Amino acid sequence: MSFFPFFSKEKQSLVDVDLHSHLIPGIDDGAKDMERSIELILSLKEMGYKKLITTPHVSDMFLNSSETILKGYQALKAELTHRKIEIDIEVAAEYYADEHFEALLSKKDILTFGKEKYLLFELSYFTPHHDLESLVYDIKLAGYTPVLAHPERYVYLHDTIDEYINLKSMGVLFQINLNAIENYYSSEVTQTVKKLIAYGLVDFIGSDTHHRRHTKFLKESFSNALYQKIFKHNTILNDTLL
Repeated sequence: MSFFPFFSKEKQSLVDVDLHSHLIPGIDDGAKDMERSIELILSLKEMGYKKLITTPHVSDMFLNSSETILKGYQALKAELTHRKIEIDIEVAAEYYADEHFEALLSKKDILTFGKEKYLLFELSYFTPHHDLESLVYDIKLAGYTPVLAHPERYVYLHDTIDEYINLKSMGVLFQINLNAIENYYSSEVTQTVKKLIAYGLVDFIGSDTHHRRHTKFLKESFSNALYQKIFKHNTILNDTLL
């Protein structure tokens, strides 16, 4: 039974798949240990999610490799099985757009999700990428579909919607964080996510769960009127990942 019985699939409310989280223990700034991982997963399951696609950071701060990520993922899956917790969980990664990522991309050493080989990547929050158009081109040339994580959080894109429309014209898909509609980050981020929703630019929604505070705000976001508008104005692809 859903934690929120007043929502129904006919209204396109709570999606079945959460995209973007940090649930593998001790691997980045997400869950610190296995107990915290299980706690967060149970919270997401209680909300009604049937599948989680968790995405550890890969960056100069978190030098995770595909091997370390997959090892942590297998340990987490084994623990879920041991505890008889029934939820589908997959793994990809969230790549920070730096030289390390470009090196991985050139080797096609990339963890993706979905049949379309979606590649989740993030940018600096405060400094524009030196050549984002070329980066997007390289991602697509390598056979991946670029998905920009939380586009609402990049302050240098906030001034005009045209920058976002230009990115979409390059073939970049957008994954917004649901906590942004609850003013979790800042009022400026919330105003920006409202624009992305209103212009129909959103492709995926995600929790970006790292810790308990994220899941607390996530629960609150479902009763926000803006949550329903996401589905009214956008084609959300989360449940194509089932």
